[in-house]
Amino acid sequence: MRLDCGTFAKMKSKGIGNKQITIGFVSLGCPKNTVDSEVMLARIGQAGFVLTGEMQADAVIINTCGFIEPAKQEALDVIRRAVKEKKKGRLSRIIVAGCLSQRMGAALLEEIPQIDAVVGLGQRDQIVEILRSVLQSPARQPATRQFLQPSSDVVFDDSERLLINPSHWAYLRISEGCSRQCSFCTIPDIRGKFRSKPLDLVLSEARQLAEHGVLELNLIAQDTTSYGRDIGLKNGLITLISELEKIEKVHWLRLMYLYPASVDEALINKIAQSTKVVHYVDIPIQHISNTILRAMHRPDTKENTLQLLQKLRQAIPDIVLRTTVIVGFPGETDKQFEELIDFIRWAQFDALGAFPYFAESGTKAADLPDQVPDSLKQERLSRLMLTQQEIAFRKADEMKGKELTVLVDEADQNGNLIGRFYGQAPHIDSVCLLQGPPVQPGRFIQARVVGREGYDLLVEPI
Repeated sequence: MRLDCGTFAKMKSKGIGNKQITIGFVSLGCPKNTVDSEVMLARIGQAGFVLTGEMQADAVIINTCGFIEPAKQEALDVIRRAVKEKKKGRLSRIIVAGCLSQRMGAALLEEIPQIDAVVGLGQRDQIVEILRSVLQSPARQPATRQFLQPSSDVVFDDSERLLINPSHWAYLRISEGCSRQCSFCTIPDIRGKFRSKPLDLVLSEARQLAEHGVLELNLIAQDTTSYGRDIGLKNGLITLISELEKIEKVHWLRLMYLYPASVDEALINKIAQSTKVVHYVDIPIQHISNTILRAMHRPDTKENTLQLLQKLRQAIPDIVLRTTVIVGFPGETDKQFEELIDFIRWAQFDALGAFPYFAESGTKAADLPDQVPDSLKQERLSRLMLTQQEIAFRKADEMKGKELTVLVDEADQNGNLIGRFYGQAPHIDSVCLLQGPPVQPGRFIQARVVGREGYDLLVEPI
């Protein structure tokens, strides 16, 4: 069933007495968190609560990210803003859910005691019961404030979601958690070990989304390439793609978060031969120095990464490649950083995200010697992004005159239309800015590139 905000606006609360109960909702973090938010929103709406995007409500639910320090601070800032609204009497209850809740637990209540409840990842599907419990408890002292249980064995059913994003594309989560042991990463501690979602369940969710107008499915996981290995599926991701291709109403399948060491020739050939998998690959490499990769506990090597990129471009000449790297990892020398810069120039990635290393508590890398000063991290980050900017701008300039199939997404605040061609993933990459007559969102159109505006392409419908 597809749910939208208009549906909720007409719903009357079944929460307490005859009064309409308003629930504010804030969703932070990655696409996996977005899916959790969409499921919670659907359940809350189906229970009869009135949803709003404002902080002024009977309760606000803040679904947080806690992966790295900036995400944690962003979440804490939003929570403190909610506390200010609560003190002004504009907000009654504050419920904090998601990764930061799972990671900090009771410590979150100690840091911000005005929070009424902390909800872990494993209690996502109990959000309505938790919400009612908190609302019915005394304002100053809810009966229960912690709803925290291990989430390591949960495989969520993500059916029936209220789509936050435009209704013609959606994320399709195919697994939970991660069993990799990268020394810098908190995900295994937060979301637990890797576990694949059953194939039938993934396909059921995909068909449901397609039946309600979704044209593009973006496959997400912590480690997409490991799909099926823990449930006895040989070539699990390839098997899944083959089944998803049979869903007639889906036009684009996009693969996100492919672990480089697991991208083999069989998968490359499947992408090359598929009529629905877009020629776009997101492969987070993190670094290229073998010494740094070993310290990160990554099985990749520089030599294998170079070969992989060459194989991808040989098999799929029009492929768009995206990656993510970390600068300033403990022990990173000037020479190793130069090695990374030289690699970026050689690889010519179409899109690249870069982050300074953060020493996350509980990770092995946080205890490594030779931590890089923050000022040097920022200096290296700036130089790397300027290097990538030159590459991205040149590639965008070379697109001028090319004809593209563009999926129209939405209109911005000024009424200008925004779309994407296959080489642009939603929310993380550049976009196509459409010039010319209005086009209804959710349609594919043929367009010609006429220029660029920063990273974005300027296109005209043909």
